[in-house]
Amino acid sequence: MRRHDFDSAPDGDQSDVGAVINAPDAPGLMAKMAEKIADVQKQLLKDSAWVGGHFAEEARAIHYGETESRLIHGETSAGEAQDLHEEGISVAPLLFPYIPPATRN
Repeated sequence: MRRHDFDSAPDGDQSDVGAVINAPDAPGLMAKMAEKIADVQKQLLKDSAWVGGHFAEEARAIHYGETESRLIHGETSAGEAQDLHEEGISVAPLLFPYIPPATRN
């Protein structure tokens, strides 16, 4: 059996190197963890307003005191999210898919 060095790939490329675990209970535990994260996301969204594609604009307006402080969620690009972060505006990706209100059946 060949031993792998998970700290670096043979050509120095780290893009597909990741941590792994060999544990028979892992799938069940991972499912429970995902369920708890989904529950937290659901609670956050319950008290949050959907702003669609205006997320960055609304987040800035809240941050700079131009509109009332409230929880919001919406859509923005990764680059815009990075810009918000650099401005000191707290943002986090939604880890589970979210269906915007206008597209629900």
